[in-house]
Amino acid sequence: MKDLRIVFMGTPDFAVETLQQLLIADLNVVGVITAPDRPAGRGRKMQQSAVKEFALQKDIPVLQPTNLKDSEFLKSLAELDANLQIVVAFRMLPKVVWKMPAHGTFNLHASLLPEYRGAAPINWAIINGEKKTGVTTFFIDEKIDTGAIILQKKIKIHKNETAGELHDRLMVLGAQLVVKTVKKIGKGSIKTIKQPNKEEKEAPKLFKDNCRIDWDQSRKKIFNKIRGLSPYPAAWTILYNGDTQIELKIYKATKLKEHHNFEVGRVITSKKELKVAVKKGFMIIDEIKLSGKRRMQAQDLLNGFTFLENAKVL
Repeated sequence: MKDLRIVFMGTPDFAVETLQQLLIADLNVVGVITAPDRPAGRGRKMQQSAVKEFALQKDIPVLQPTNLKDSEFLKSLAELDANLQIVVAFRMLPKVVWKMPAHGTFNLHASLLPEYRGAAPINWAIINGEKKTGVTTFFIDEKIDTGAIILQKKIKIHKNETAGELHDRLMVLGAQLVVKTVKKIGKGSIKTIKQPNKEEKEAPKLFKDNCRIDWDQSRKKIFNKIRGLSPYPAAWTILYNGDTQIELKIYKATKLKEHHNFEVGRVITSKKELKVAVKKGFMIIDEIKLSGKRRMQAQDLLNGFTFLENAKVL
């Protein structure tokens, strides 16, 4: 393995676990490529990516290009003299970058490819009610998430699991798979599987529009959407409380099968419970956030907020 010279590319916490496991396995990471520092928070202070913070702690050289085709960046990347590149939660690479190392460039994707290609595979697997998912390593090619598969590892999705909980499990599983993949490459024992060309289930980027709750859907679909978007970016809806309209996010809910005569979207409250009428039952709201307020338990909200008699969500 000592002849491997690895450049690691990644940005968020999900990628940090992989970088850490590569170092624990005593693999030779000669450089890190990550996103430029960006202003964040109310003070708009410049914030480093999670991967940059970790890399600097480990004294690994860091490059932060704004343009991956920039000649100065390409020169600096070439000077690292890497023969393998690993990508975890970064961005699409131009061919001039992914073709550079002798052993190629491989990516870790948080799904069982070819299913759920795209930006948000963890969220969409839960939103769509999948029973299983996993992680895949594959060599990068010209298109997004279509390259030859190296290794995969499958896991079950728990019944009430949120996207955040599944993210953390796949983060660890993915890091282990990357280390295993690197060792196979180092030994020259790689056998790849070509992905089929047919269209599979997709995992497009999450925007505000596709995170809104459709209360006309079934209990199960609403429940899966809430947990599939929790804790981020969170499923949302509009509360109509008399003449007031308030945007709210729902982080946790419990589905209840029960006959009722309420219109869909009607909000029903008691001293201890907040629920929304849906088809053939209710969605009991457990954790919620009103626009401009903090995230809280629904019972805490009921102690200080008045829902009018005909309150509803749409």
